[in-house]
Amino acid sequence: MSAESEVRWVPVSEVGEVRMGKQLSPASSRSGTQVPYLRVANVFEGRIDYSDVKTMGFSDVEKRVYGLRDGDILLNEGQESLFNVGRSAIYKGNFGDFCFQNTLIRFRPSDVILPEYAQEVFVQWRRQGFFAAVAEKTSISHLGGSRFAKMPFPLISVSRQRRIIEKMSAVAESQHVGEEVIAKLSRLRESFISQLVGGDRTTLADVITEGPQNGLYKAAESYGGTGLPIVRINSFSGGPSDFTRGLLRVAVTPGEARRYVLSVGDLLINRVNTPGLVGRSTVVTRIDGPTLFESNIMRCRVAVDRMHPEFLEAWMSTAAVKRYFASRTKPAVSQASINRSDVYSCPVPELSLSEQLAFLSRLQVVDSAIRKEREILSKIRAVRQGIVDDLFVDLLRAV
Repeated sequence: MSAESEVRWVPVSEVGEVRMGKQLSPASSRSGTQVPYLRVANVFEGRIDYSDVKTMGFSDVEKRVYGLRDGDILLNEGQESLFNVGRSAIYKGNFGDFCFQNTLIRFRPSDVILPEYAQEVFVQWRRQGFFAAVAEKTSISHLGGSRFAKMPFPLISVSRQRRIIEKMSAVAESQHVGEEVIAKLSRLRESFISQLVGGDRTTLADVITEGPQNGLYKAAESYGGTGLPIVRINSFSGGPSDFTRGLLRVAVTPGEARRYVLSVGDLLINRVNTPGLVGRSTVVTRIDGPTLFESNIMRCRVAVDRMHPEFLEAWMSTAAVKRYFASRTKPAVSQASINRSDVYSCPVPELSLSEQLAFLSRLQVVDSAIRKEREILSKIRAVRQGIVDDLFVDLLRAV
């Protein structure tokens, strides 16, 4: 085997520095120089979101230790979702502009590793479940700096790393352009929907005929491969949804099936979740046979002679509704909730059915454009993933 094609598997700690961030504490809000720091909420796969950055105190020594420099890779150390543990992105910026919290792991590549190559390895590890396999699993799954540092890393020559990056970047620009187009269309959609905020208002109580009704609670052992499909809080993210696939099944009695079965046009509202997600909603449009809903969700039957379900779904995704539910949530340990009274009082535009349909007609033009762009982007991503898969299969063959 030539040196150029050789792959050596070495611990992550041998190809870069692994460090946990600074722990947030009450004292850090009062001491030291207040410095912007990044946390889990800022690090997504392949990108860092700087729209909500907090500050805490760092001494001069801590700023040198925890300061980020161009090329550092940040990985999510802990996540509620095991699948998201190890989600990573490359920091691109000046040294010391940002520090990082201990909810993140920083990997600083050595001279033998290109940051883009290392980050792609970490992306593959997350997608293939390698991070999930080594994570400590509690209510929040933790990757852990020491466990991450021991993971075997595929070390290849820098020239070969560079060729891999060049192949991947060939489609990365097209992907970026597609994502930008979708982002602009999505902002246009949000701006369009925000026009509903003004004008006369009624409440949700005036446009529903039944509910809100809490869903079905069943013990964990009732879930499995048989029974009826059930919608859970992670089955929808707000706005249009598809409940024809990907649902768990639960064993129920005939009485439970009758009481908790969904109908097309039902409005579902997330009543218990982490703060910020409470009130997330969708309207049932696609189900495949009898389908139920779980206890953390409330179901409302919409009065279709007063309110078009799709119009209500669009309204429930506005910032105005999110602010309303945020003001009504009842905090608990790591969770928040809303009740029936909060749902009844939720503000709703008072428009005629013809006005609602006219609005939906204009909204559908934007939504159609977004769908087409997403289809194109999905094809680009498939091409990119095919390239990545081929490259990593080649790496494994070279071992």
